[in-house]
Amino acid sequence: MEEPGFWDNTDKAQGLMKELKILKDSVETYNQLKTKFEDVQTLILMGYEENDETLIPEIKEVLEEFIDALEELKLRTLLSDEYDDCNAILTLHAGAGGTESCDWASMLSRMYQRWADKKGFTVDILDFLDGEEAGLKSITMEINGNNAYGYLKSESGVHRLVRISPFNAAGKRQTSFVSCDVMPDIEDDSGIEIDDKDLRIDTYHASGAGGQHVNKTSSAVRITHIPTNIVVQCQNERSQLQNKDKAMHMLKAKLYLMKQEANLEKISDIRGEVKEIGWGNQIRSYVMQPYTMVKDHRTNEEVGNVTSVLDGNIDPFINGYLKWKAQRKSEDIS
Repeated sequence: MEEPGFWDNTDKAQGLMKELKILKDSVETYNQLKTKFEDVQTLILMGYEENDETLIPEIKEVLEEFIDALEELKLRTLLSDEYDDCNAILTLHAGAGGTESCDWASMLSRMYQRWADKKGFTVDILDFLDGEEAGLKSITMEINGNNAYGYLKSESGVHRLVRISPFNAAGKRQTSFVSCDVMPDIEDDSGIEIDDKDLRIDTYHASGAGGQHVNKTSSAVRITHIPTNIVVQCQNERSQLQNKDKAMHMLKAKLYLMKQEANLEKISDIRGEVKEIGWGNQIRSYVMQPYTMVKDHRTNEEVGNVTSVLDGNIDPFINGYLKWKAQRKSEDIS
């Protein structure tokens, strides 16, 4: 970094700065873990030497902190796939269930944004479409942080909600579905050439609040790649040109994946299997009535506190998925 000309290539310099931060964070995590371990040893020795049983609660507390930190570090070592360290582009689409599903999409959007906030990640809303009565028909957000995709790839699939519907006057229990699609935001799109004749570019009015600018300017951009039928859209930037640039970046990232992964099985592993948004295809169920439970149908991970999960505490499911996937890989190798 001290060499002359370091900042001549801004993209390369920023890449090295990012790598430096990741390495520093890794060293800091190790040092913190080592300190916690030494604290446990010191407290245990003090307890023996002074025959002081009052230290036992403090020892247990410090030991639990150490174990939690160690487990988190172990999970980081499972994030070794090619795109795990990338930012994540997460899209939610309301499915079967009408207004109820649009409300469910809004709840899930809040859940992922709360999770990102707890992780210290940032969230940029790239595109969204409001429901007719309430909630969201769809939303695309970019979650920025180290290993964001590595964590969130566990969320790809259909999410099912069972509750007493606030939109049903009879107070009947209702089931709703929302699909979640997660892709890595691949920064290196080199080698991807797109022919203009393969693109259909549409502009439209942005959906969000923004006063006269939003109401009078068709600044939002939707790009369809005709050969693959991939559709990307962006409306978060102030100008049509900026939205087009961001949408093209998203399109190149998706096409880059298809280029790098030669067969359908690998593409499915990265993007998450795309299924119909309805019965029998859910990866996770969130039940509020007649009992409360969130269950992941792939790993059988269960949490009884639905409110906590919807407040962004989804790490048990992410951790369970990473362990489950690592075990499957191990079984495939053996």
